[in-house]
Amino acid sequence: MDVAKPEAPRYGSDVMVDLMRGLEIPYVTLNPGASFRGLHDSLVNRLGAPEIILCPHEKLAVQIAHGYTKASGKTMAAVLHDTVGLLHGSLGIFNAYVDRTPVLVFGGAGPMDTTRRRPWIDWVHTSNIQGNAVRDFTKWDDQPASVAAMPEAFARARRVAETEPAGPVYIGLDADLQERRLEGPIEGIAWDRVGPASRMGADPAALATAVRALGDAARPLILASYAGRDPRAFGWIPTLAEVVGAGIIDMEDRLNAPNRHRLNVTESDAVADADVILLLDVKDASRFTMEVEQSTRNVRSRLAPGVRVIDIGFNELHTSSWSHHHGALPVTDIAITADTSVVLPQIIEQIQVLVAMDSPARAAEREARRGALAELHEQRLADWAAEAEKRRDERPVSPPRLAAEVWEAIRNYDWVLTAGTADGWATRLWDFDRPYRHAGKSLGTATQIGLSLGVALAHRDMGKLVVNLQPDGDLLFDAAALWIATANRIPMLVVMYNNRAYYNDWDHQIHMAKHRGSDLAKAHVGVAIEDPPPDFAALARSFGWHAEGPIEDPDAIGDAVRRAAKIVMEEGRPALVDVVCSHR
Repeated sequence: MDVAKPEAPRYGSDVMVDLMRGLEIPYVTLNPGASFRGLHDSLVNRLGAPEIILCPHEKLAVQIAHGYTKASGKTMAAVLHDTVGLLHGSLGIFNAYVDRTPVLVFGGAGPMDTTRRRPWIDWVHTSNIQGNAVRDFTKWDDQPASVAAMPEAFARARRVAETEPAGPVYIGLDADLQERRLEGPIEGIAWDRVGPASRMGADPAALATAVRALGDAARPLILASYAGRDPRAFGWIPTLAEVVGAGIIDMEDRLNAPNRHRLNVTESDAVADADVILLLDVKDASRFTMEVEQSTRNVRSRLAPGVRVIDIGFNELHTSSWSHHHGALPVTDIAITADTSVVLPQIIEQIQVLVAMDSPARAAEREARRGALAELHEQRLADWAAEAEKRRDERPVSPPRLAAEVWEAIRNYDWVLTAGTADGWATRLWDFDRPYRHAGKSLGTATQIGLSLGVALAHRDMGKLVVNLQPDGDLLFDAAALWIATANRIPMLVVMYNNRAYYNDWDHQIHMAKHRGSDLAKAHVGVAIEDPPPDFAALARSFGWHAEGPIEDPDAIGDAVRRAAKIVMEEGRPALVDVVCSHR
């Protein structure tokens, strides 16, 4: 909270910090760099400046901003060193783009005036158009040529980043402009007049057609992906499902619906049975509508003949000319480009009117459909519980036993799960009953610890227990991330899902060996993390964490997690429990 208005700006970097303040940026992550030494000084000394989160790597800086923004709904910023820092942070920027998360990335640049450069260092780190390095996976970039141009650049950055479909933007901040003493006042900007545009509505005729198709369906199904970026969808989607008698499949890019809701049939074969499928803010449905034979790459559809597909989302607005993250071209019968945050309440209102006119026979059919879906839901829960019990005493610890033990230890807290789900077992066995329980699944190796720290930062002062089921290979990419939690007072409970391997790739090698008749005994070569096995507890303790493990006895997990959770909540310290797990 600001205690006073900042003094009149004296340097360009003071203006930049005042603009960050105007954007209500709460934190900036950074790894220090000489190309933004002026900005750094202003961040440290100017009233109302965002709090600095010091990071040992630029990728982590962007990932923390990414995770924070997803979990809080407030856009955060990262500051990167000129060119080299931008290249280090580029993977984080790319993942924010793919994950449709607005992150403001600022970078030191130049000086572009060559007469103002220091010998060698300012030359080797300067690019003509710095944003070129990330232009293929940012929504917009700029490199203002004067301090007076900064207000518009900052305002546009937020507007572009937060206008849906959201994504990261980049602004290069010339080092000479940062350090230049101002000769007069800089005109401000009316922040309330330059905010993001209103959200996009649907074509009324197309929406009415979609509602009729959904209302006429005998076996409707909802596939939800990014709709859950608006927490209200957590209630809207189950309401729509109940009214129309539709199953829900949560694609887990965000948390879209309670996993224990009776119509939630995620991880079932309901896709193959559906006669109408409603896609809600889905970027690539193929991982649910198609199936592949891994070794041969042969792909075939899982959809029933004659199924009708309704697609409501941003569709081609997030299609890239460089990255194919948008997936295969979807086959749709009704495609509506609109924001589900606008459309979902409209669909519910219209479908309620339509269903109210059901004949008694049609109402009975709809209720029978709800009953069948509820039975399928309960059967899935029973199957998962049975498998977890069957694998209870496995050594190394099975993923379902790990998830079950952590759940029993944390279920009475107000908890938040970060990114990983222990190979899906957390979402099968835990009760995700609030929209903030999960910000969305992990984006792959070398992403989870950074995103998790961002989620934990978002909840740092809210009394919630933030839990990270952390893969071992991912943490090895970014082990120094553990230092960030301690140094920046970010409490988080990390439970290692430690299978001592990059097992996703091991699984691929197994497929290859079976397909080609190669030696299965060699499938682990180049993917196992066993010689030596990392001691993650010792590593965490070296950074000031409470840590226990490695734990190999499944009966010891629960007490260790309870001790760690207590320390996180009562002492505000990060804690890690290392559990040695099986590969699947």
